[in-house]
Amino acid sequence: MTAPVTLETERLILRPWREEDRAPFAALNADPTVMEFFPKTLDTAESDAIVDRVQAGFAQHGYGPWALEVKGAASFIGFCGIWHPRFEAHFTPCIEIGWRLALDAWGHGYASEASAAALEFGFERLGLSEIVAFATPDNHRSRRVMERLGMAYDPAGDFDHPNDPDGPRRRHVLYRLARTSWQARRGL
Repeated sequence: MTAPVTLETERLILRPWREEDRAPFAALNADPTVMEFFPKTLDTAESDAIVDRVQAGFAQHGYGPWALEVKGAASFIGFCGIWHPRFEAHFTPCIEIGWRLALDAWGHGYASEASAAALEFGFERLGLSEIVAFATPDNHRSRRVMERLGMAYDPAGDFDHPNDPDGPRRRHVLYRLARTSWQARRGL
């Protein structure tokens, strides 16, 4: 069992989840706009199952998809973090970075700001050699975040996501960021 880590940025706190995060997370997962690029919206039981898995991951690793809060303004706006994907693909095992924010938190740069902190944690504190991200090809907002973070699109890495084998959202694009590239961008 590992003690959960909390990270802070100028505007955000990336922290372990609390019980009071469940209701706003369920509302976020039920929003068709937020879930546009996922196979479906989630009901409360499905959303709670994610929280349970996240909390188990934090207990095991000390990190995961952190709950996001805006300092002094909002106690929960979504999540951002790094974790071990639970499926097999040509690029796994790996560490993935990802985010999901409530609609009213979009357009403020929170995903990029939180992701930069998660990358720093992964590369500096965990010593990871690479972190990946993926999305459906038409999820341009997430792809822009990946590009702002310095992640490179790997066309040879495109894959069919096993969690949506027959759905219209099965095809995904893969982005990669090597620790050496991250360090070079930061002048380290």
